[in-house]
Order: sequence, then structure tokens, then C-alpha cells
Amino acid sequence: MGNGTNEEYYIETLSSGKRDKLHNEFPGEECDELKEDEDKNSPDSEMESEECEEIDYGSNGHEKKYKSMDGRTTMYAVVILQDSDELLVAPTNWLSEDKKQCYWPPFKSPEKCMEAVEKRLEPSTGGKPWEKLAILFRSEYGTYEQAKEMQAEMSEQKEQPSQSALSGIFSHGTKRKLETCDSHTSAKLHPGKSGNPSFKQNTDMFILKSAKQIMMEVKIRIQNINSTDQTSIEQKNNILDAIAKMDKMDKDQRRKETIGVFGKTGQGKSSLLNAILGLNYFLPSGSFGACTSVVTQVEANLIDSNYTAEIELISKEELENEITSTDNRTETVIERITALYGADAVKKTLEELKRDDKYAKIDNFLSTTKKTISTEVSKEFTNVVAHFIKHGDWYWPLVKSVTIKIPNCCELLEHIVLVDLPGTGDCNKIRDDLWKTKLRECSSVWIVSNISRAIDDTDPWSIIQHCIQDLGPGGECRNIDFICTKTDDIDPEEYIGSVPHPEEQMSLDKNPTWCIIHRNNRAKELVKNKFKNLEIMKSKARFIIDVFTVSSKAYLNKIPHLEPAETEIKKLQDFLKNTNRRINRELTRDYVNEAKGVLSFIQSVQLDTDEKMVEKKAEVHEALLKNLEEALKELDCQLDSLSKILDQCLSKGVEESVEQCVNTKNSMIASVAPPDKRGFHRTLQALYKNKGFYWPKNRDKPLDLNMCLAKHMHDNIFEKFNLIFPVDDNMKTGKSVQEQIDKFSIIRSGSAYSSSSMLYHMENFIKTEETKVKAMLKREVVVRKKKIHSSIETTIQNRMTAGYEQAAKLKGDKAMEKRENKITETIELLKHSMFEDAKMEVLNQFKDLKEHICKTLESELKRSVERSLSQTSRTPLIDVTGKIEWLESLSKSII
Repeated sequence: MGNGTNEEYYIETLSSGKRDKLHNEFPGEECDELKEDEDKNSPDSEMESEECEEIDYGSNGHEKKYKSMDGRTTMYAVVILQDSDELLVAPTNWLSEDKKQCYWPPFKSPEKCMEAVEKRLEPSTGGKPWEKLAILFRSEYGTYEQAKEMQAEMSEQKEQPSQSALSGIFSHGTKRKLETCDSHTSAKLHPGKSGNPSFKQNTDMFILKSAKQIMMEVKIRIQNINSTDQTSIEQKNNILDAIAKMDKMDKDQRRKETIGVFGKTGQGKSSLLNAILGLNYFLPSGSFGACTSVVTQVEANLIDSNYTAEIELISKEELENEITSTDNRTETVIERITALYGADAVKKTLEELKRDDKYAKIDNFLSTTKKTISTEVSKEFTNVVAHFIKHGDWYWPLVKSVTIKIPNCCELLEHIVLVDLPGTGDCNKIRDDLWKTKLRECSSVWIVSNISRAIDDTDPWSIIQHCIQDLGPGGECRNIDFICTKTDDIDPEEYIGSVPHPEEQMSLDKNPTWCIIHRNNRAKELVKNKFKNLEIMKSKARFIIDVFTVSSKAYLNKIPHLEPAETEIKKLQDFLKNTNRRINRELTRDYVNEAKGVLSFIQSVQLDTDEKMVEKKAEVHEALLKNLEEALKELDCQLDSLSKILDQCLSKGVEESVEQCVNTKNSMIASVAPPDKRGFHRTLQALYKNKGFYWPKNRDKPLDLNMCLAKHMHDNIFEKFNLIFPVDDNMKTGKSVQEQIDKFSIIRSGSAYSSSSMLYHMENFIKTEETKVKAMLKREVVVRKKKIHSSIETTIQNRMTAGYEQAAKLKGDKAMEKRENKITETIELLKHSMFEDAKMEVLNQFKDLKEHICKTLESELKRSVERSLSQTSRTPLIDVTGKIEWLESLSKSII
């Protein structure tokens, strides 16, 4: 057994109180030897060591009692070591005055350390220097037992096994012992030192839980304040309401990011998801995207340990409307009716189908709009859910969407939803709305394709080009990742023959691993080049592009040709983990900032004996309201200038649209019509029946006449729209709405007050309120900008609807020609007003956004100013200065 193993075993057994057993099994005790070597290097080390070991703890004559900020006697503190995120209990007389450092004794024996903590031994006892450790102060207590109880509660919150072991050690005070172990073990013990990304995650979790604990303590103590003074009662209720809102916000606000997964059935989507989640055969092959009529999404189950599926069904009315449209049924509608009632059902009327025995069964099935499946067994769950999303069973035509929730995967999916966005699809109205909505929610897109067809398969490339508008300016997508699957499926001899350079062929030498890696590298290069050469990406690309070459089979089944790291599944897992960490960090920052605001408010309304304070508060109140008025005027002016930029771009787009709209429409129709135009009349009829949007099953992207007509307006606003509404909130364009909100503040530089002043805390309260409302508004901007961008298409569709309906109803001889003429006639008739209406809709919605931002800032900050400068409580509340300082320390620790 090597050194590292010995030391790991030492740590585990020590935390379980088995040190004596360890001495018997490992008499060399390497850690003690290292300690002794270290002691030999210092003068008089032998004498000092003896003095330290033989000290009488009962003779401590320097006992000190500390009082907390609110007057409680405190004897012990729970602190965190900054360099390792380790928890320990320490006497308060070991802490520096600013509570940023803690002395620690140099004793070898863990028992002596623990006894020193309990006896509150004075630092420097024993002659040998005590070490000073950088700490984050957590809380302080009157007794050792209370401090230990809090330490145990915090230790339970730690998720990593190594940290659980460590928490037991720190309760026995063996920090010095651990530091003497070799660097290999130390790296495992101190993830922060080794660069382990889980350190940041655990730090964020700990900071959030620490802040919550502070607010819980404050809440209890505020509740226990008894006063008959009306002002004090109002302030008490305001504080409790604010804490209650924080609790509700933390409980209800589950920020999610959506990753859209493109790819046809058979490309390896289900296997990819199984590998990422570490659940072999959980999603059966073909289930993720098996049925183009069902939107399938996967997320974490944050409620319990069950596998859960929430199945949303179409309504009875929606089904009956499809059945009754006998003359205008699309191929997808026919497929669904056939699956439900049999091959001859397409010839029957609704009344005839109602007499079918299966109708009653279907009617009963649709008696509710949502069904839930929940089980602890994954295999059983998989079999049941497959009935609803795979072809072969009669359920799938009745299913609108399926949400699969997986337990025990918070690290991967806590804040992430994976949504199937198939490359070829159906044309029904039910799916269209869901599809477009989900597309615009995507922060990332994964394009999944078999590596052997990644370049030549037109489906993924066509759909990406079609969706660029909805992903970028009309959405919030930042990343587009191309995932080449089934990389382990290779014939080395055949592949070597396809390699163009003889010297490369010789180097591969029919080695399967070398061939796989060589093909992976070639695929990455070819896919990236194809992305760069796409015309639409050249002109409109503002995405981060990456390519992954994965083997789900090799990762799950450990085939000999590839190591797990070479399958690149871990890279995708890391992407998900990093996304979750980022969101958790944002939520932690939001909570800590709000907590600081509440505590600053408490401190600002404390009983004040300064007679001039009322007069001073009145001056500050007037100054802040004046600052608010000036800041709102400046913001209004800046947003108006952005509106003028949009107006200019839109006007040019209107002009081009009026001139070219008919030709643009004709070009689109001609580009999708087959050479002999056989059956094309049905395609056009479906297009017009569905208000200008239709996705034939045999096409790799939908036909979207509304987007086609909006093309010139979209093209003209594209560049400026991306500057005004950047997808990435951190992107500084100098013209973005988010930047204008960030610049807004009613706190002027130079208005600094002493940290002991009531006005200092008032100002801090207002700053945190500003931060909170601005963060909320910036999130709302992202949501509203999607609606603003899509309003061009929506306006055109609404104005064209009557023409679409008339064209769809035309029948008889030369029906296709009649429909085309009707649409052309409608466009000619409406073009001058329709595009101008679309322009005005964008500008009006931008104006509404501007007014919403200004009114929200005005009302929220006026209320905050009034609250912070209101009459102070006539009853002393609680002094939370120390807790504010602690929250400040926590805030600075959020990386």
C-alpha cells in the first residue's frame, strides 16, 4: 500500500475515531515522521515540543469572554479556512479583532488540539509559535456544544465524500496533522488547491447556505422583538416581509437554460443523452426524436428520487378539428388518423369514426390534458414512456409533449432543459407553436449527426440556416455545437483507403484507435470549415462554434479501442456542469446582495440619538429624488436614441420590402417546387391553410412564407438589433439596452459616509435595491426583445391571414395557379400598409419596453428611498453590523 493510500486511510479512520487501530496497522506513522523532521529544523524544537505536549489546560488564567454585536456572550466560533474551505470550531479568543485570522496550536496530538479548543487555551501557550490561518468568520455561540451543533449542520451540507471525512477531523482539531501529509493526498483534501472545479461549486453552495442561515437567525430575532410602538411594528413587519420574499424567491425562482438538440432519428441522440447521464439504455434507441409530432425534453427531478414523465396531450377539440377537415388534410394529419383508427379511417367522417369502438377509448384517454408517470425503477419507467413517444403504439398521435425528469443529476441538469428539435417534422399547428417557442428559448444548440454523414447530410445544415433568425436576434442562443456521433463505428482498412495522403495511410497501420482519432480530427476540421463557409454564418454569425466527436457506446460499455476521455462525452458533461455552476453563482450572488440590502435596511432604521439626523435625512431624501429624476431623463434620452436607430433601419427595410416582396415570394415558391410540380398543389394548400408556415415530411426545413416576406426588414435591422439587444449580457456594444440599465444609478460618487453612520447603511440599502431591480429588468429585456423581433413576422402573418384562407379554399381546375395568383394579389394589395405596420409594431413595442424600464426604476427606487429614510424605530432592533461584514466577505468570495 503506497503512501497516498496509507494517508487516505488515516484520514478516514481518524474521522471515525479509529486512530488506535491505525497505529497498530501502520506503526511507521509517516505523517508524524514528517512532523518530527520539520521540528528538528527549528531551534530548541525538542524543548518546545515537550512544553506543548505537557501543558496543563486547566491552569488557563487568561479566560476571556466576548460579546457579539447584539450583546450576547460568545465563547466559540465556527469558521472556514480560506485556503481549503474547511470547517472548524475555534474559541473566540483565538480570533483576531477583525475576525479574519485565527490562531492554531502546534500540537501533534489531535486529542490535545481538541482539548485546547474546549478549554479555550490562550494562543502562544507552550512556547512554540502558533500558526495564524486566514479564515472566513461564520458565526459565534455561547457554548462549545452550540458551536459543534452548527458545525455538524454545515458539515452535512457538504456533498463530496472527502469533505465529509474532513468535517469529522476538524471537530477534533487536527489541521496541523493533515498539513504534514504528502502533496498527493493534500491535493485530494484541498480541492481548491488542486484546481478541482467542484471547489467553486461547493463554495457557491456554502456561501448561499451561509447567507440563508444568517437570514434565518435574523428572522427569528426580529420575530422575538416585542414593542407597542407603531413605527417599530411597521419596520418589523417590513423586515419580515422582505425576508419572506427572499425565501419565496429562492424557492420559486428556478432559472433554466434550454439546449436544443437537432437531429433525425438514427443519428444517436438517445444514446448520446444516455451516455451523458450515465444511464445505459434509459432512453431506448429512437425515443429521443422518434416521433416528429412530440416535443420531448429532459431535465432534472428536483422533487424526489423518482423517474417522472409529464405527458401533455392534445385536446379533444384539436383532434376533432383535424378529423373534420377531410378536404384539406396534410400528410401528417393522415398519418395520425391512420395510426389511431386504421388505414381506412381517412375516408370516414367524424360521425362515422365516433361509432368506432376505439373512439370511446381515445375519448376517455383525452379526458385529461396531462398524464404523469412516476417510478423508482428506470427500466420500468423507460418501457412505459416509450409507448407515448415511439411509433408503433396508438398513443403518440395524441401526445403534444413529453417532459422526462431524472433524479440524482443536479450537477448536470439542475438548471438545464434538453429539448428535442428534430430536423424534419410535421406541419400541424399544435407543434409549430411549441417548436418556435422552444427554439427561441435555446441558449445553446447541439446538432447531432452520424460522423460518417456529418458533412454530406443536408438536414442539419439546412435547419440551422433556417433557424438563425430565431436563434440569434429573435432568441438567446450563444453556442452552436456540432456533435459527430458513432465515432467507434469504423472499418480501419476501409477508412485508411479513404485517406488521401499515402504517408498518413502508413502511419495509421490499421490500428482502430489511431483510425478513430484521425477521422475525428479530420471531421472537426471539415465541419468547422463548412460552418465558416456558410453564407448566412459569414454575415450573421455571432455564435461560439465548437465540434465534438463522441462515442456513446465506448463511453458506456468501455470498448477497448477508446479511453473514456477520447469519447469526448466528458467534455459535454463539463459543459453542462459549468453552465449549472454559472447559474448557481448568479443565484447565489443575487441572494447575497438581497440579504445585504435587508440587513442594511435594518441597520438604517435603528434608534438614533443624533438630533440633526432628521434634518440630514430630509436633505438626503431630497437629493436622492433629484438624482432619480435626472437619471431617468438621461436613460429616457439614451433609449430614444436607440429607437431612432431602429426607425432608420426599419424604414429602409420597408422600402426594400415594398419593391421586392412579390419577387421574393416567387423565388421562394420556385426554389421548393419539384421540376414537374406533381403533387405541389397539396403542398401549397397546406402552406396557406397553416397561415404561411408548413413543414413537409420530405423536406429538411419548413416552408415559411411569413419569414420570407419579412426578410428585407430583418436583414436591414440585423446588425443594429444585435448591438441594441446582444445575446450575451456580458457583451459590451456601447449601444445595448442592458448597458444603459447598468449605467443607471441614483447614488452619486463622492457621497461616501462613515461605515458607522446610519446614512452609510441607507445608501447601501438603496444600492442593493438598485442592483436587484436592474438585474430583473435586464432579464425582462431578453424576453421582450424576442417578441419585438418576431413582431415583424407576426404582423405580416396577421395581415396576410385572410388571403391565406381564401387561397386555401380555392379548388377545381388550375387550383394551384389560382392560389398563387390570390397570394400575389394579396401581397400587392397590402404591401404598402403591411410593412409599415410591421415597422410601427416594432417601434411601439420598443417604446413600451422603454416606458416599462423607466416606470419600474422610478416606482421601485422611490419606494426604496422612502423606506430607507423613513422614521427610525423607537425601539432598538438588533445590531447586524457584524452580519453585514460577513455577507460582504461572502460576496467577495463569489468567483
